[in-house]
Amino acid sequence: MTDPRTLNPPPRLLMGPGPIDADPRVLRAMSAPLIGQYDPAMTGFMNETQARYRQVFRTQNAATMLIDGTSRAGIEAVLVSALRPGDRVLVPIFGRFGHLLAEIAQRAGADVHTIEVPWGEVFEPEQIEAAIRNVQPRMLAIVQGDTSTTMCQPLEELGAICRAHDVFFYTDATASIVGNDLRADDWQLDAVSVGLQKCLGGPSGSAPVTLSDRLVDWMRQRRKVEAGIRTEAHQDGSEPFIRSNYFDLPMILDYWGEERLNHHTEATTMLYGASECARLVIEEGLDQAIERHRQHGDAMLAGVQALGLKPFGDLNHKMNNVVGVAIPDSVDGDTVRAQMLTDFGIEIGTSFGPLHGKIWRIGTMGYNARKSAVLQTLSCLDNCLAVNGYRGPRGEAVQAALESYAHA
Repeated sequence: MTDPRTLNPPPRLLMGPGPIDADPRVLRAMSAPLIGQYDPAMTGFMNETQARYRQVFRTQNAATMLIDGTSRAGIEAVLVSALRPGDRVLVPIFGRFGHLLAEIAQRAGADVHTIEVPWGEVFEPEQIEAAIRNVQPRMLAIVQGDTSTTMCQPLEELGAICRAHDVFFYTDATASIVGNDLRADDWQLDAVSVGLQKCLGGPSGSAPVTLSDRLVDWMRQRRKVEAGIRTEAHQDGSEPFIRSNYFDLPMILDYWGEERLNHHTEATTMLYGASECARLVIEEGLDQAIERHRQHGDAMLAGVQALGLKPFGDLNHKMNNVVGVAIPDSVDGDTVRAQMLTDFGIEIGTSFGPLHGKIWRIGTMGYNARKSAVLQTLSCLDNCLAVNGYRGPRGEAVQAALESYAHA
């Protein structure tokens, strides 16, 4: 027997490291009627979506588009399309998602080299340049903001280093974009991939990417056009061909480009949502959106510190949009999280690997980067800590957050 009840998820305030509550305007956009993938209205809207994301990425890259899938789909599309079997790739790891980049690159057949710093720290440019000199990779692949540690890796100096050594420069900025500064062209990034479910304020399911002309030229050397749509005008590139059909970026570029070569049926509803996410950022102003995330992140940080809780990691490199909080020894972290969820409908996160059960991760992202959400979360955490035996300061978190806002 199947469950005959209508889908009715419980109301939640998602204040973890993502996903977050989608902006109601994004959800409304996603309820718009479907149209055919080659309807002029559809292809026009695809073009408009590309233009919007060029502004979000701060780029002039023609190759700016959506990959149908979660943010991980964007990562895999970039790595499987850019890396040939045996290509060396350098992955600096400062949290869980650096390990993810390394694994996906390894699955693509690359020769993966890693360097690591302790979780809670980031890399200095000199460390990365030294590793590039030693490894001589085809690509540097690094996460900008790793929510597992809440750290934000500075990228500004890495592009020039990569160009000096003829290395492609790729970052996954899923957790950081719009909440923290990212400048694809100014920082000489060759590829950026992101998702919607963090500071962009949408649901998971679409992965915006942007690619430099030089990386597109490299990828197109392995171009392949499917039988059944190939004409005499189409010439395949050289082997080895890109190992994935679905994530073959030259093929996807042919679909998004002027030729409109069929590749897949575009996920129309996700296109609507992704485009609306970008429109809202442009309407607010990208600098203003980053500042909004900083203000609410600072207020959340002030509130947890007022409770006597210790933030995790190097605060000089904390993302604006998420804070790691060391769980006090006197309480069970999972019990506090469960009570916040069941009694108050507020979700915060734990972490992974060496930090599992040791820190909470509290986000202020996208639609939830607002004063009411911050104050509700701090008040809830304050009360749940007290009920579960915490003997630190009480009743000061909200006041500290309000004072942070007053001085912003």
